[in-house]
Amino acid sequence: MESDEAFEAAVRRHDAQVKAAGLTLWVGSEPTFTDRHLQSPPWLNQALGTEKEARARALLVRLCRRFPGSLVLRSAGRLYPGEDEPRWCLGLYRRRDGTALWHGPADPMLVATDDPPPLPDLVRFAADLGAELQRRGFTVTTATEHDAPQRRHDDAGRATAQEPVAALARLALQICASLGSDPQTARVHRFKLSLTQDGDRPTACVELPPFDAISDFMLALESLHQAGGGCRWPALVITGCPPPVDASVELTTLTPDPAVIEINTAPSVDAEDFLRRSRAVYAAAADEGLSPYRLYFNGAVADSGGGGQITLGGPTPETSPFLLHPLLLPRLVGFFNRHPALSYFFSHDHVGSGGQSARADERGSDAFDELQLALSLLGREPGLPPRLLWQSLAPFLCDASGNSHRAEINIEKLWNPFLPGRGQLGLVELRALRMQHTPQRATALACLLRAVTAMLVGAHAETALVDWGRELHDRFALPFYLEQDLDAVLQALDTAGQGLGKPLRDTLLRDEFRLLGTVPLPGCTLELWRALEFWPLLGDVASPEQVGTSRLVDASTARVELRLRPAPLPGDDGRAWRVFTHGVELPLRRERDARGELAVFGLRYRSFVPMRGLHPMLGAQAPVQLLLRHPASATDHCVSLHEWQPAGEAYAGLPQDLAEASRRRAERLTVACVPRASRRSTSPRPSQGLSPYALDLRCLR
Repeated sequence: MESDEAFEAAVRRHDAQVKAAGLTLWVGSEPTFTDRHLQSPPWLNQALGTEKEARARALLVRLCRRFPGSLVLRSAGRLYPGEDEPRWCLGLYRRRDGTALWHGPADPMLVATDDPPPLPDLVRFAADLGAELQRRGFTVTTATEHDAPQRRHDDAGRATAQEPVAALARLALQICASLGSDPQTARVHRFKLSLTQDGDRPTACVELPPFDAISDFMLALESLHQAGGGCRWPALVITGCPPPVDASVELTTLTPDPAVIEINTAPSVDAEDFLRRSRAVYAAAADEGLSPYRLYFNGAVADSGGGGQITLGGPTPETSPFLLHPLLLPRLVGFFNRHPALSYFFSHDHVGSGGQSARADERGSDAFDELQLALSLLGREPGLPPRLLWQSLAPFLCDASGNSHRAEINIEKLWNPFLPGRGQLGLVELRALRMQHTPQRATALACLLRAVTAMLVGAHAETALVDWGRELHDRFALPFYLEQDLDAVLQALDTAGQGLGKPLRDTLLRDEFRLLGTVPLPGCTLELWRALEFWPLLGDVASPEQVGTSRLVDASTARVELRLRPAPLPGDDGRAWRVFTHGVELPLRRERDARGELAVFGLRYRSFVPMRGLHPMLGAQAPVQLLLRHPASATDHCVSLHEWQPAGEAYAGLPQDLAEASRRRAERLTVACVPRASRRSTSPRPSQGLSPYALDLRCLR
């Protein structure tokens, strides 16, 4: 593994290459973390749960320690179909240069005290806030939304702690403040003041109005700081609309998603900043016991379950490379089409037309032909405006049901007039990415995507599409061919002057968790790799059962890749090895990689019988058995790949760490010697289920 110093130097070289190309290319991400030790619904398939918000709060506290001087915001999150209320959203608003932005009372989750706090005096706070706003140029009026209850006061005139909190909660004040001398154009900002219960402590709460200008928002924050400090409150809850951002300030949010807590990080100005930010986020999550990956009982390793999307853009919509260089996006669409490794090598488990990152060519031949025409027409259009660019490609960059959020290249925030507030940001989100296990791997992936973008800006790249047909899900389901295609991408970057240094390349190509195991045999070595499978959706995606955040798929089909690396015996070239399964000889494909010649092929099989799924008459086909034979040997070798422990016992809980997961994967491979005389007769090649790259055992009779 490369040293941190070598990796950081490679990241800096990448930044210098992008800058030399005259490109300002910001990069953001959405890392997702789970509690891999828990099997409760919020950490398996549900977005909300009793403890998830508490864990997110604890995570936010840890992030605040790494980014001091930040403002904590509690906003309403997105409202999804089938859910009664918007999800919670915790935000961290800070200056990019690191100087403190907020000096007022802290959010209660940051205040550790056993002393009962004084009961907030909202009337005084409203008067002080109004005065501070007026001092900064606002025109202020104050209104009471609800009648205030009769309150008891101590000798100093303060509300006593004996006042019932439920009664005080009826008091809610509204401050209307406007900026500008012209009443016709001045926008009214409504601040709502109330009392909220945070745990067992009553706390004052301010609901912020929307702001368009950062300068106006900063004036409001200064007013809140002074008013809260004057009241000597230890804590203050700030909620409301998310604040504006620009090149000087940033907003990071924590929200719930099925099985994970998602961190929408503020975009980084370059890859070096992305690495620094990612290290802080991953470290805070680890301190809270949250993981970027999950381990299955049988030792399989997966991502957290929430994906790890990366977003590219500029400091402002007007400076986005995708709007400054209108042909960049069509070139990117064409390049991803020609290089399926960018779609599948770094992807999560659920890929294909029914997944969360559908390729534009996975929607059928009609859509493919129309997309090719759209790209051709865009190439002829001089001075392409953002509106026309978005209108031309949005109908194709979506899944089969028309959902643009499930597209591999998501442009719903590029220049979308139908997404108020956040649709015209000049952003392109790349979604075919699983959550990366380390901040270094996340950064290497960000460098790869930035380098491809920089290359396509400076090159007269073609937009012609390749009609892969069945080969897309046949050939490129196998990790070997994805590796070969990714190597072609890296070579193209080298030629264009955007090549990635060795530490970045080695980090990208490291894919050891897909390796199920290695079986050394006399004269050869068999490697078994977990390949991709394209699980189909069940039922009608428009039906009531399929709406919302989750959809039902049949995940019972598995695919493995065989790599046979012969060590030639005297007198042969190593090509005499033959591999059989169920009596069928596999037509191994002769290939070559950096380690020399090898044979490659894939196997599909049903790994379990689901409660709801396809082909109810088909049983499980595990373990998968392979018979390896060499004519010079009197003994065949039977290799079995088990889904669980070979003896059939249950595992004693989830693996504790990656090392134990690796041991469990290795234990699932068993080898037995079979005398040649006891072999069964071979079967003819099946009429169904055999493709140029794989045999589907489900089709055998």
